[in-house]
Amino acid sequence: MILSGDIGGTKTNLACFTLDNGRLARGEFKSYPSKQFSSFTDVIQSFRQETSPDITMAAFGIAGPVVNGRCEATNLPWVVDNSAVASACALPAVGLINDLEATAYGVLRLEQNDLLMLNAGAPQEHGAIAVIAAGTGLGEGALVWNGSRYQAVPTEGGHTDFAPRNEVEINLLRFLLTKHKRISYERIVSGMGIVNLYQFFRTQVNHPEPEWLAAQFTDADAAAAITSAAMAGKDEACVRTLELFVSLYGAEAGNLALKFLATGGVYIGGGIAPKILPELQQSTFLDSFTMKGRFSNLMKSIPVSVVLNSEAALYGAAHYALSMNG
Repeated sequence: MILSGDIGGTKTNLACFTLDNGRLARGEFKSYPSKQFSSFTDVIQSFRQETSPDITMAAFGIAGPVVNGRCEATNLPWVVDNSAVASACALPAVGLINDLEATAYGVLRLEQNDLLMLNAGAPQEHGAIAVIAAGTGLGEGALVWNGSRYQAVPTEGGHTDFAPRNEVEINLLRFLLTKHKRISYERIVSGMGIVNLYQFFRTQVNHPEPEWLAAQFTDADAAAAITSAAMAGKDEACVRTLELFVSLYGAEAGNLALKFLATGGVYIGGGIAPKILPELQQSTFLDSFTMKGRFSNLMKSIPVSVVLNSEAALYGAAHYALSMNG
């Protein structure tokens, strides 16, 4: 029995897995609002009290850099230490890896119906695989072939400097620099990024914010309200926000593919992509992905798929737990 976890800034998901003829079979699953708990060990204790699993191994993906088995979560006031987590699980040891490392391993466990292909490309056997995931933040990672299997490479690439490509994006950078000292890609390609882009475009349109939209901001997630209004074509600032968001997402996915020479494919994970599939299937995303000057033809050969299975990181953490235990 494997306990697997996906620790995010908004929610923490835990699930039990068993191995069935080489395939991971998910059992008990629980989702917890992260900010309602003071620590990750409190979440584990709640899960164990509610489900009483007979755990034999465990691994967890967390949104943040893991160094020497310890992580200060990026979007949570948690410090997660694998020795404390192992104690909470009543195990001698557990795995603690970056959440995109977990998502990357999860890609290896996905079925065809867990994916939506945006670009078929021409995948190279054993080629590097890149994974990018916009949600509460922006995660980036990769898989590289080590001669016998794929090994995940964790990164904090979402926190690299934003590089504008045109006048609109230069103006966006100037706007954001009035709010922050430094602008990373996470500031624009994430849930908070959607809000930042909207605030920029709100200053660009010639009409005030609609009352119905302002009311949604007070009652619901602002990024979700903006996205919904954009997809319905109900507000110009929202429409322009989503158009630029998709373009920037494609551009940064392409940047990641170049950095890892991801001839094995690029996978778009995270919570936002499945909610905006019609927009991702338009030309904007792939145009930005492939528009890399002398490397544009190479980019067109790279397969690109959206991960539809929201539990990919859970499968990946369970995969990692198995690898830890031989």
